[in-house]
Amino acid sequence: MLRDITLGQYYQSDSVIHRLDPRVKLLGTVAFVVSLFLSDYFLGYLVAILFLAICVELSTVPFKFIVKGMKTIVFLLIITVVCNLLFTTGTTVVSFWKVTITVEGIRMAFMMALRLSLLILGSSIMTLTTTPNNLTDGMESVMSPLKKIRVPVHEISMMMSIALRFIPILLEETDKIMKAQIARGADFETGGLIKRAKALIPLLVPLFISAFRRANDLALAMEARCYRGGEHRTKMKPLKYRKRDGIAYGILVIYIAAVIIVGKFGIPVGGFVW
Repeated sequence: MLRDITLGQYYQSDSVIHRLDPRVKLLGTVAFVVSLFLSDYFLGYLVAILFLAICVELSTVPFKFIVKGMKTIVFLLIITVVCNLLFTTGTTVVSFWKVTITVEGIRMAFMMALRLSLLILGSSIMTLTTTPNNLTDGMESVMSPLKKIRVPVHEISMMMSIALRFIPILLEETDKIMKAQIARGADFETGGLIKRAKALIPLLVPLFISAFRRANDLALAMEARCYRGGEHRTKMKPLKYRKRDGIAYGILVIYIAAVIIVGKFGIPVGGFVW
C-alpha cells in the first residue's frame, strides 16, 4: 500500500507537460479543481474527464502509475459514497429498516466520488511532471503579490516543497521499518482494532525519530551553506514564459468556458436530470 502513494513523486520524462512553466501547471491545477465545482450536471464532468485524459496522454506518464495513487483514498471514497447515499433526501428508490436510498442520493454519491477522483488525478499530474525546485519557484512567483502585505511567500513555498519532497522519503523509511519489525515477529495484519493500533507503536516511534533527524540534518546543511531565502536571492534558472505557455493558458481558458457552458445542460436518466 505504501508503494502505491504517488504524491510528491516526480516522473522523469521530456513531454510537453513537463516542459511547461511551473506557474502554468500550478494555475492550471487550481483552475481544474475550481472547474469541478462549476458544473451542475454530468456533461460538465465529461468535459473535465476529456481534458484530463488529454493531459495524461501529453504527459507520457503511464496511466497505471497515476491511478496507483488512487488506492490510498479508496476508504475516503467509500465513506463519501455511503454518506451521500444514506443522508440525502428526495425521491425514494429503496427503503428497508431505517435506511432510505433516494435518486438524489445516488446522483450526489456518484458526482462526489467522480469529483474527488478527478481532483486527486489532476493534482497528481502537476506533482508528477514538476520537479520540487521548479514547484518552489512557481509557487513563490504566483504568490509574489502577497509580499506587499508582508506574507512570507518564500518561506511558505519552501516548506510546501520540502514537505512534498519528504513524502516519498518517509514512505520508503516506513516500508523499511515495517519489514524490519515483521522480521522480528511484529504482526500488523491480524487482530482487532485496538491490537492493530498497539502494533503500530514499534513502527511510529522509530519513524518519528527518523523524521526529526532528517529535518535536523536538513536545517544544519542549509545553515552550513549560509542559506538565506526571500529578497535579493538570485536563481540559477529564472522562470521565463515561452510561446507554449501562452498556448497552454489559451487552452485553459477555452476549457473553463466549455465546462461552464456545457455543465449547464443535463441528461434525463431514471426520472432525474444528470
